[in-house]
Amino acid sequence: MADKSYPTGGEFLLSETAPGDAFTPEDFDENQRMFSTTVDGFVDSVIAPVRDELEYKGNTDLGKGLLKQAADMGLLMVDIPEAYGGMGSNKATVMLVSERMANAGSFAVTHGAQSGIGTLPIVYFGTEEQKTKYLPGIATGEIMTCYALTETGSGSDALAAATTAKLSEDGSHYVMNGSKQFITNAGYSDICILFAKIDGEQFTCFIVDLHADGVTIGAEEHKMGIKGSSTCSITLEDVKVPADDLLGQIGKGHHIAFNILNVGRFKLGASVLGGIKMTLASAVPYTKEREQFGQPLSNFGLIRKKIADVQTSGFLTESMVYRTAGLLDKAIETLDKSAEGYDLAGIQMVEEFSIECSMIKVYASEALAFAVDEGVQMLGGYGYCSEYPVERYYRDERINRLFEGTNEINRMIIPGMIMKKAMKGELAFLKAAQTVAEELTALPSFEEPGEPEFMEDEMKLVANMKKVVLAGLGLAAQKFGMGLKDQQEVLADVADICMHAYACESGILRALKKADKDGQDSAALMADMLTLGVHDAMDKVGVLARNVLANTVDGDELRTYAAGLRRLTKHDPVSRAKLHDRIADKVIAADGWTVG
Repeated sequence: MADKSYPTGGEFLLSETAPGDAFTPEDFDENQRMFSTTVDGFVDSVIAPVRDELEYKGNTDLGKGLLKQAADMGLLMVDIPEAYGGMGSNKATVMLVSERMANAGSFAVTHGAQSGIGTLPIVYFGTEEQKTKYLPGIATGEIMTCYALTETGSGSDALAAATTAKLSEDGSHYVMNGSKQFITNAGYSDICILFAKIDGEQFTCFIVDLHADGVTIGAEEHKMGIKGSSTCSITLEDVKVPADDLLGQIGKGHHIAFNILNVGRFKLGASVLGGIKMTLASAVPYTKEREQFGQPLSNFGLIRKKIADVQTSGFLTESMVYRTAGLLDKAIETLDKSAEGYDLAGIQMVEEFSIECSMIKVYASEALAFAVDEGVQMLGGYGYCSEYPVERYYRDERINRLFEGTNEINRMIIPGMIMKKAMKGELAFLKAAQTVAEELTALPSFEEPGEPEFMEDEMKLVANMKKVVLAGLGLAAQKFGMGLKDQQEVLADVADICMHAYACESGILRALKKADKDGQDSAALMADMLTLGVHDAMDKVGVLARNVLANTVDGDELRTYAAGLRRLTKHDPVSRAKLHDRIADKVIAADGWTVG
């Protein structure tokens, strides 16, 4: 399938990446920038005039017409192969479209359900007949689609679904009964990617005609945020589903569900990145205009700190999102595009990076949560009023930590997949973990410091973060064995350390690549953000790592490992106030998001 000449998921923990090998937003080509412009034009010309109807009056009836207009501009076909009327764009382009579509507010959710989770199961797992039947119409907006996995009794535990399907005696169709909950776009979709258990046992995916007899669409849910998106239940009573509309293999529905969730997590990272940029664009100009005590809010140190911290977390988010897009594109490029099963092989490549997809989902959604909270605070009382868009961003943000598997579930996936890959021999994790464990329990070595190179201190700190992941997870695996899966606090803390390491390393690679190309002065703002972000992350890593140790070992063993841990997490303090000032100066001058 692939020649393995590309990095695999989780490999960043064990090896160094050359800056030139990391894809960054600075690498977008002209075609990708044109996509960005197209999305911006759609938002300005189509969404902006109806924004009040969507966001404050919750008029979900607009969704279908807006999707058709998006289709007319080519925005529903980015992920669909060219053979079926799509563009077959690479992952970096798909991510860029998702990021820019965030400006469409709740319509971004509508768009994502149609063009992402409602489409990709057919792209990756459909038969030739199914692809030919459905994908061209989905690309043009003639067929509206949605995705139904969640039930009232099964959310995170998707395999506990109670919806059933029974094959008819003549084998021509399945009779389906059950209900699905919280289905985006259900109010006007024509078909649905729906999961049910054949004979109550074999978890399987189907393409269900929502106009068929026995299908009932429930009333629209009244939600805290994303009010303009349709969210309904679907009830099925003796619904006949043609046998030809079984998607994938019988009993293998979980492969479809989990792989599509991986893609959704990946794309969600780009979408919430767009939300961070929107927050800065709304909050920063306000701080320049609003005066208190005879001067603009943007002059005050604590406001400047907020601006700098939001920008920095957004920069790290952006860096890890597009680095991962580049990794996926590089892996997929090793496949033979003309080979039968190319699309299925492509989703299997995405599965290899499930660790990164989950990290992006958690890190990015929590970075946006931080951004909108600080955005409201920057506006003070006005941030709480619907007159200003930050109030809406605050409400809309909350769903992202629930979408595509809760952040708690994804925190379990990160270390779980690392260990799974280690056990299968796909990741040389255990040997590396043993090496770090020996380093932690050995006597310290002393090196004479030399003249530091550009970002050298930050690179050393990130290398140590990765060692902390290896030591902490390796020790926990050794101590708990098969019971490790039940140590949720340990696993969650390891996941957070892993995310900090990946985000910070992604930012460093980006800054080094920029400096190599255009000189260190061109990367000065990036360097300031990384100094701030890496040192803040290492402070958190130190606490998380102590928690992992204390929850894993005790007595002399705890004291020995803790001494080694202190060596790994030690770092000289930096003047955060000076960094905040320099970063804020740039962001304030730009009226929002900037990288230099």
